[in-house]
Amino acid sequence: QVQLVESGGGLVQAGGSLRLSCAASGRTFSTYVMGWFRQAPGKEREFVARISWSGGNTQYRDSVKGRFTISRDNTKNTVYLQMNSLKPEDTAIYYCAARESSYVVYKYWGQGTQVTVSS
Repeated sequence: QVQLVESGGGLVQAGGSLRLSCAASGRTFSTYVMGWFRQAPGKEREFVARISWSGGNTQYRDSVKGRFTISRDNTKNTVYLQMNSLKPEDTAIYYCAARESSYVVYKYWGQGTQVTVSS
């Protein structure tokens, strides 16, 4: 069982930065693929970024490439999402998720953290 707790959300002006953190419980954190997703009001949840268990492989949705960076510290059981050059369209609830490397579906989810970008 893995429990995920996000933090770091808030209100920021367009062009600003935020760093989200996701703290995970469990001794198997280092074996999981970690992902960030977001859901804006009235929209479906969408993939933002993911990182392999080792941190050596990352993937991003096109709209955040070059602005967002996902990273992890397996010694701290934490995954991060550094968000720069934020835009109003980045406004959403951001969720951290975890899955085993051999699975496609993310099994564990956090409660989410609100990110609001004002224009």
